[in-house]
Amino acid sequence: MAFIAFLIAAIALAITPGPGLAYVVARTVAGGRSEGMASCLGTAVGGLVHVAAAALGLSLLIARSATLFSVVKYVGAAYLIYLGVRLLFREGEAGGVAPVASHGARRAFREGVLVEALNVKTALFFSPFFRSSFRRGMR
Repeated sequence: MAFIAFLIAAIALAITPGPGLAYVVARTVAGGRSEGMASCLGTAVGGLVHVAAAALGLSLLIARSATLFSVVKYVGAAYLIYLGVRLLFREGEAGGVAPVASHGARRAFREGVLVEALNVKTALFFSPFFRSSFRRGMR
């Protein structure tokens, strides 16, 4: 029963628009299928970072510490701002609008990992499921 609840919640989290989905869409538009798939795989690996953190109890620490929560939240926001500012200040064509350019699948993958690993929403999602699973396992 817990697995079904987890599966339903995971699907809801996956289809809820957020920074990871926005990043995948942007990379797909800019670099086509290969960059789109690489960024998608990167966000999946970034999600696994949260699974590992939750399994180790780190997500619970972040959720319970306002300071740690704020640090992760602001580092993630700063990274997204950095990506946006870098895009805005790139040299563009006449009219000042920079064309969206492909940066390669490796870079899309790396950035996808960072975008999702710094997503605090995902960390908070996994924490309650692993906490309840560990409590049952310790009994």
